Amino acid sequence: MYQNQGLTSSRMARLKYATDMDKSVLMNNFETRGWVPVSPDDDWNFYWANVQSIRNIFSVDCGYRLTDDQVINHFPNHVELTRKDLMVKNIKRYRKDLDKEGSLLAEKDENGRYIHLDFIPQTFMLPADYNLFVEEFRKNPNTTWIMKPCGKARGIGIFLVNKLSQLKKWSRDSKTNNFTPPTSKDTYVISKYIDNPLLIGGKKFDLRLYVLVTSFRPLKCYLFRLGFARFCTVKYNASINELDNMFVHLTNVSIQKQGDDYNAVHGGKWTVQNLRLFLESTRGKEVTDKLFDEIQWEIVHSLKAVSGIISNDRHCFECYGYDIIIDDNLKPWLIEVNASPSLTSTTSSDRIMKYKLINDVINIVIPPGQPPDVRWNRVPAKEHLGNFDVLYDEELAQQDMVSGDPKKAGTMFRGKRDGSRPSPATWK
Repeated sequence: MYQNQGLTSSRMARLKYATDMDKSVLMNNFETRGWVPVSPDDDWNFYWANVQSIRNIFSVDCGYRLTDDQVINHFPNHVELTRKDLMVKNIKRYRKDLDKEGSLLAEKDENGRYIHLDFIPQTFMLPADYNLFVEEFRKNPNTTWIMKPCGKARGIGIFLVNKLSQLKKWSRDSKTNNFTPPTSKDTYVISKYIDNPLLIGGKKFDLRLYVLVTSFRPLKCYLFRLGFARFCTVKYNASINELDNMFVHLTNVSIQKQGDDYNAVHGGKWTVQNLRLFLESTRGKEVTDKLFDEIQWEIVHSLKAVSGIISNDRHCFECYGYDIIIDDNLKPWLIEVNASPSLTSTTSSDRIMKYKLINDVINIVIPPGQPPDVRWNRVPAKEHLGNFDVLYDEELAQQDMVSGDPKKAGTMFRGKRDGSRPSPATWK
């Protein structure tokens, strides 16, 4: 069913892999290549590690030094993008920096909102921003907010609020004006809930897109074509009586599969291609193209927001899971970025897609027929990209700018499309 990517058996035998995760889509890829399993404590060439192992390997106390033939699947401080509070903080800082530089990208409208970089919902950190949140809440008391613990995933600990009393009740110390979380370790983000999501069949959905980053300085990133839309099992209802029904509001498969209406055959998922075809047929091709262009725009600028602070270790790559919600105006909102997107397969098509994802990731970071070597400049041959498209390559963009070819330069913009915002000249 799956074909090996052209490594000779002698070459394959020399490649050793380690992993902390017993996932079939990983193991099948390694076995297909004839790679040799070893312990993480042994000498390995390729390590698909969990985030705790990354912390240990790159900790100051560890003293572990990676060699030129070792590649690992996380950057040391990937949390700058994948922890909910840090992602928001870094995007806000990025916008302010561009504003100080006088960049057109930081242009604002008459209400002070960013015109081109308004792609995350209004968000506050709790407990630090509690008083600021209360001030904002009182301006629009009928707004619903979504509260998420910063360090958790799969929908754990998320709930919706539309009254300040709900926060005070939840807080350990409701007698004072100061918000106190249940424990000192529990920091939360509270974001304005997207209460006008685009619905299909009356149901809310979000997009899970996979983005591979092989370098942050210069930025080199790739977008996987085989992403998918995840649907809720229960029709959307914005009524305050449904605020506690997570089957209405949260698209996480780990939550939805517990519902009575979950369909194990298709897993409540559509491919991105099917979503695109649906939108083209119902909304038109032009607005659909604009939507997907906006999504790519948001991904690239979220990566640029952290490119200066990520430890750009040349041994590292990262396959991020981007979660994006589209509202009924066809505006995409970046909700969060996952460092370890689930590799568990819920359906047969899910398993095939995730096998291809891992296969294509490996072919980009270790070109077929070659040993790992972090000294190469990481521009993979086109035939090794598989289902990935080059989303942005800062190095190539700069070369194109120097050569005077703005049509190729990913950092250059064609002026304003529809008089509204800059659009990238070329992402691919």
